[in-house]
Amino acid sequence: MVGMMFLALGIALTIRGNLLGIAPWDVFHVGLFINFGLSIGMWSILSGLLLVLGTSLYSKRWPLIGTWLNMILVGLFTDVFLWLLPAVSHPTVQTVLFISGVGVMGLGVGMYIASNVGAGPRDSLMLILMEKTGWTVKRVRTLLEVVVAIFGWLLGGPIGVGTVIIALTLGYIVHYTLILSQNWILKLTELPK
Repeated sequence: MVGMMFLALGIALTIRGNLLGIAPWDVFHVGLFINFGLSIGMWSILSGLLLVLGTSLYSKRWPLIGTWLNMILVGLFTDVFLWLLPAVSHPTVQTVLFISGVGVMGLGVGMYIASNVGAGPRDSLMLILMEKTGWTVKRVRTLLEVVVAIFGWLLGGPIGVGTVIIALTLGYIVHYTLILSQNWILKLTELPK
């Protein structure tokens, strides 16, 4: 649950630091919000539901509880953090929020994947693509981020240099935070000798 909160906080930070752009999935969610209403968090939940159903049908595996929790809680926490974080207009503050948000998002994703309670909807798709292609986390995640940013932009979602930065770096951040989180969990679960 902590990883999901970090992910949602990272999403909200990048949206509040939107001078540079926002994360590709959030470009998509904002594009849906612009066209159809609801909240950004609700669109995160609904797109997550479609991904969960699609990956479950493809893999013929029912998702673990963490997948369902991720789908719901990340959307809800995102809306809460967007409500709590004030909108800012100063370019320096927006830049700091954006950079912080990217790091916090990557940490959150690495944390909840490492917990093995079930990957989030987007990460379930990433893991299936890794399994099928033999590609690394960073390569698959980067490809997914680029594709979804294009769809979000076509829906009218905001794209900026920050969107490109996230699309090209989040996979690398997740790659390393996943390893760090797995090592941290191993240390916590080691029995004293």
